[in-house]
Amino acid sequence: MNPIQFPAFLKPGDRVGVLAPASIVKYDDVVPGIRLFTEQWGLEVVEGETLKTSFNQFSASDDDRLADVQQMLDDPSIKAIIAARGGYGCSRIVDRLNFDKFLQHPKWIVGFSDLTAFLARTFQLGYASIHAPMVKTITCAGAEIAAESLRQMLFGEMPFYDVPVHALNRTGEAEAQVVGGNLCLLAHMIGSETETNTDEKILFIEDINEYLYNLDRMMIQMKRSGKLDKLAGLVVGQFTDMKDNNSPTFGKNSYEIISEHIAEYDYPVCFDFPVGHVGDNRAMGVGMEAVLNVSEHGAQLRFLSHSAAV
Repeated sequence: MNPIQFPAFLKPGDRVGVLAPASIVKYDDVVPGIRLFTEQWGLEVVEGETLKTSFNQFSASDDDRLADVQQMLDDPSIKAIIAARGGYGCSRIVDRLNFDKFLQHPKWIVGFSDLTAFLARTFQLGYASIHAPMVKTITCAGAEIAAESLRQMLFGEMPFYDVPVHALNRTGEAEAQVVGGNLCLLAHMIGSETETNTDEKILFIEDINEYLYNLDRMMIQMKRSGKLDKLAGLVVGQFTDMKDNNSPTFGKNSYEIISEHIAEYDYPVCFDFPVGHVGDNRAMGVGMEAVLNVSEHGAQLRFLSHSAAV
């Protein structure tokens, strides 16, 4: 097990940074989320320069996005960095980030999708982070439960999730650290500085807008690199807006593809978990200990309490 530490849990009045470390975002799209943090959660928001800039498809050039993230990592008064959106761009800058001051004053890193690269780096450094809704989506329709799960986790209240039974589930129980995120990023990071060690971990995966044959290829890459054979458990989230060839079709849906590639293993598996590019995108503590229980009645995931850093 990788030893893990928690940044200090938030309290009303704390300062949190909001920025766009990857794709361009419309500032008007993040205003409702910022208001949620300030008016309902009682936080002070520090806005990054990248919320109001653009550079082709990115929120800013690599250097400017790097500088925006670095400034917030280095600022000891900022207790959490919450991404405005993902898209593409985090892996272009993650290896250039300096975490020396972060290690002196650790803070929560929050996001999902492309932010998987940052969450993986934080985990390597021995700190928990949170895979959760970002500022652009946290106030969207259907996101109320997910938003509350993020608030709970940031403020030190560990959530419990109860998921309906799914025909492809595999029963069993596991207690282990949770790792994972966007499947495309997890496969993309294999062999890099931010490769995720999945041995004896509860892995969760999700993705969006991929061709089914490419999902198959990513699962093969995860399997060939040993990322699937020593898991403590697997949580399969939402695979939304997936695409198929017109003719001939791939012949399997997303969950059938995943189920095929894990058939030889015996660890518990939960399908159709509420995590991913959907409104109900529950907060998942990367690096946190959790208990996964999958039975014929459904599945439960319970994050365990932990004392945060002072």
